[in-house]
Amino acid sequence: MTLATALLFSIVALAAIATPGPTVLLALSNGSRRGVRGALPGILGAVLSDFVLVGAVALGLGALLAASEFWFSMLKWVGAVYLAWLGIRMLRSKGGSFDAPRADAGEPVAGMPKEGRKVFLKSFLVAVTNPKGYLFCSALMPQFIDPAAAQGMQYAIISVLFASLDAAVMLVYAFVGARAMRLLTAAAARWIDRTCGAMLLALAGSLAFYRRSGT
Repeated sequence: MTLATALLFSIVALAAIATPGPTVLLALSNGSRRGVRGALPGILGAVLSDFVLVGAVALGLGALLAASEFWFSMLKWVGAVYLAWLGIRMLRSKGGSFDAPRADAGEPVAGMPKEGRKVFLKSFLVAVTNPKGYLFCSALMPQFIDPAAAQGMQYAIISVLFASLDAAVMLVYAFVGARAMRLLTAAAARWIDRTCGAMLLALAGSLAFYRRSGT
């Protein structure tokens, strides 16, 4: 993979990542309720899911989902139900964390190791149960792979670039959420959670009605 190819991939990937999706919304919400430090486990979970997605594409899972209606539907409905569940919980938020007491930006929360695992799993599961991610990656990434060169190393480079950009974008959203908590009232904070929850429900609905290309 040449430097120009890597740069072009980074630009395209950044444009896609910056568009608010489930993991980005969770980063914003986690930042507003737990601070940037409290949002880090969720960012780590999303980054791990990036490596899973790229690895799946390299192994041909994206092509399998594109060809199999059964497996596509199974993954789609698991992802849609999970997104809807998270959205409903966030809509019912009272302004603090529905899992733990809220922390100011950058301040640790008591019991954070346990809560951190929950935050990590939420972001990870949201990403790996979304078939759109596999189909998107399987359509985008092979275009930047040179079939005449060793593909393993090229996919490794792509995965690092993709995960790094994803982490940077989510850190920005978490920081925005954390700063908002310092400036907004408790009522306004509730609306951050509820807005993110409504958007997650909308994404769950769009995923439920999502169809593979050609079906």
